[in-house]
Amino acid sequence: MLKIFLLIILIFSALACDDTITVTDLDNKIIPSSNVSFSQDIYPVLQAKCAYSGCHSGTSPAGNIDLTSWVNVTSTNIITIGDPDLSRLVWAINGTPAISPMPPPYTGLALTPNQVQGIITWIKEGAKQN
Repeated sequence: MLKIFLLIILIFSALACDDTITVTDLDNKIIPSSNVSFSQDIYPVLQAKCAYSGCHSGTSPAGNIDLTSWVNVTSTNIITIGDPDLSRLVWAINGTPAISPMPPPYTGLALTPNQVQGIITWIKEGAKQN
């Protein structure tokens, strides 16, 4: 319990800078239903909810999955460009049975339905570096 509390404090401290978006702001931002931008729509979600506290970032990212850049996301086997149904990232954020749900429920950082759909759309549209 203490670890969870400290993790939450760390996350909110890191996100509290004046020039960053808060998780609440991020959750309220609507990702468009087409022309999804990696830099404007997907990257902020991955940073706030997946790379937080070194989980999917740094020198030893969880599961050897580093989500801190477009290159890292697209050069691994976690997405199948053009086909979200075959993408491990989508399975994880959707909580597909037999796949560990991501982010883990204890973090309190679940993706919103709009964020999940935004990632799916971005992959369908070719996972562009835009």
